Amino acid sequence: MRRVVVTGLGVLTPLGNNLHEYWEGLKNGVSGSVIITRFDTEKFKTKFACELKDYDSAKYFDRKEAYKLDLYSQYALIATDEAIIDSGLNLEKVNKDRVGVIWASGIGGLETFFLAIKSYVLGDGTPRFSPFFIPKMIGNIAAGSISIKYGFRGPNFATVSACASSTNAIIDAINYIRWGKADIFITGGSEASINEPGIGGFNALQALSTNNAEFQSASRPFDQTRDGFVLGEGAGALVVEEYEHAKARGAKVYAELVGTGLTADAYHLTAPHPEGLGAQNVMKLAVNDACLKYEDVDYINVHGTATPLGDVSETKAIVSVFGEHAYKLNISSTKSMTGHLLGAAGAVEAIAAIMSVVHDIIPPTINFKIPDPAIDQKLNLTLNKAQNRKVNVAISNTFGFGGHNASVVIKKAEV
Repeated sequence: MRRVVVTGLGVLTPLGNNLHEYWEGLKNGVSGSVIITRFDTEKFKTKFACELKDYDSAKYFDRKEAYKLDLYSQYALIATDEAIIDSGLNLEKVNKDRVGVIWASGIGGLETFFLAIKSYVLGDGTPRFSPFFIPKMIGNIAAGSISIKYGFRGPNFATVSACASSTNAIIDAINYIRWGKADIFITGGSEASINEPGIGGFNALQALSTNNAEFQSASRPFDQTRDGFVLGEGAGALVVEEYEHAKARGAKVYAELVGTGLTADAYHLTAPHPEGLGAQNVMKLAVNDACLKYEDVDYINVHGTATPLGDVSETKAIVSVFGEHAYKLNISSTKSMTGHLLGAAGAVEAIAAIMSVVHDIIPPTINFKIPDPAIDQKLNLTLNKAQNRKVNVAISNTFGFGGHNASVVIKKAEV
């Protein structure tokens, strides 16, 4: 089987607008949560989110180009550019027929859709839609935009599986390389849903934290007082490459992607299976696909949204799968710092897990104060402070509304 490695990384997150800033924020346990600046939240239950900091599209795009791109596509292009530069790819020499793009978004151009419909409803009924309305809004346009910008002519499509979307994208990229359909993929995900319908819609589901008084620490996975997730935005991009191809061009290798798992809960539209059945199965599949033993796993970057049901079911699944070894590995939820990036979460968190494997550092689960008796307290949840340990193998878990489960196993690169 063709091996798959990671040779480039790029991020745009509430902790920083590049890989270095993101990793420093994770190591230092920084909260990305702020009072929302994008719109007036006076009538909204939740008034905070993990917004990007100091984001200005003019730094990256000219005015005409920015107008044609929804924020989610802008974020995708920015993260991709960093990842490609980081990878050292020579775009003049690479065979672009063998480079593909698989990009994810859980929602896509929500801002574009909202503003266009708002303008129509508040107007006189005349359909004055922009010719860019549809191309800006649709969920595949970020993948298309990346392909067009760089001339990549390999497989090109988008994946949508709610909050598991970008992990699905990464898994598809791994499999297409394994099958010989391409040598390189740009993969990942982006999301830009901090707006009226994004906040209002998740409030209606009672999925968001409403802890406005303690907004900086409101994302508190595993804590008994958790009351929902904090919405985030941004993008994560990976350059994944066939091992021999990367070796031949002398590329640096961050890590190897050795196992994948995909399952469904088949249980409920928004709630996880109470015993984490789908989560159990997806981790088993991923570890078995990697041809590893459960005892080989050192770290799990969990989905860990800080919802009352989700954290309990995922920790139950970990104990069920790993048995006594569950108490020897590290677990952490980086959503405690970044918030929940929805369709971009999987990519951003896979990058966190990759950096853990590279640097042998476990980023913490911050904002933890009160243990939840429903969660096994013998688990090492890496509470409030990063921990140093050897990380040879890590798992990144992401689960989505609809019962979608996806896991990727990441292994330290061979020197």
